[in-house]
Amino acid sequence: MKALVYHGPDDKSWEDVPDAAVQEPTDVVVRVDTTTICGTDLHILQGDVPAVTDGRILGHEAVGTVTEVGAAVRGFSAGDRVLVPAITKCGRCEYCQRGMPSHCRTVGGIGWIFGHLIDGTQAEYVRVPYADTSLYAVPDGVSDEQAIFLADSLPTGYEVGVLAGNVRPGHTVAVVGAGAVGLAAVLTTGLWGASKVIAVDSNKFRLEKAIEFGATDTVEAGPGTVKEVTALTDGLGVDVAIEAVGYPETLLTAAALVRPGGTIANIGVHGVPVELPMQEMWIRNITLTMGLVDTVSIPTLLTMVANGRIPAEKMGTHSFTFDRIDQAYDVFKNAAAHQALKVVITPG
Repeated sequence: MKALVYHGPDDKSWEDVPDAAVQEPTDVVVRVDTTTICGTDLHILQGDVPAVTDGRILGHEAVGTVTEVGAAVRGFSAGDRVLVPAITKCGRCEYCQRGMPSHCRTVGGIGWIFGHLIDGTQAEYVRVPYADTSLYAVPDGVSDEQAIFLADSLPTGYEVGVLAGNVRPGHTVAVVGAGAVGLAAVLTTGLWGASKVIAVDSNKFRLEKAIEFGATDTVEAGPGTVKEVTALTDGLGVDVAIEAVGYPETLLTAAALVRPGGTIANIGVHGVPVELPMQEMWIRNITLTMGLVDTVSIPTLLTMVANGRIPAEKMGTHSFTFDRIDQAYDVFKNAAAHQALKVVITPG
């Protein structure tokens, strides 16, 4: 089979590799019908994730068809259409039992193993461990292009942003960073009845998209960001500020936007330390949350997509085939120049 293989920083190749195969009784093999690229993949290619070593197949999101089933698998059969999420879980360890499969001890202490600790989904086929507790059946009414964004982006925006931020009916929310994950947060704030959702970004295309995704207001990032957001909230600031970029300055912006008693929900992946104004935040009763997605919201999100409540397909702006995967990476890496959010990659 063919797959996208990592060979070190800035070095990847679509090449022939050994076929994916069942190795444990709890495994299945899935033919990849649709995959995508995540910002984490770009971090890997920059050399930011040392656990990813030469020879690793990249990718951690897929929709596909089961082709081979291990002897212990009971919930899936060959021919089943499934969603392969970013997080793999055994379902039995302490963290899985606590609803935190992002730290599943059985699979290595972190649920994100595809394209990280084991071979990933940017391939013609992928081996999926602990299939019964990790895979999700895709309803007939949900397309591959809708389902693929439930593997990572939508659950991340919803769980680490909206749920962790404790968004409630009537709340005002600012989402700092209107990329794919930020827009996923915008898209799902409505499930909890936010009265005002303000998207903040420096990219006008993304701000236009934010309105399509349900934002009530947009603010172009700049020296007047805090003043503009404060004016939109009667001088109070927002109840919840969701940071979806991962830079020190964007987290500091989120901290400056939230009102006393409010919450900062950090989604962004930060690669360097951030110095927060704790001397100001503690006396304002500010809560700061952060974390890796657990993907436990996928059943809920699948239902909402199937019922037409969440137009997940809006996340995809560009489509490619496997033989153009290098071009897909170029577009995604230079998203602003290409007016891209997420790319959809299929066999052909």
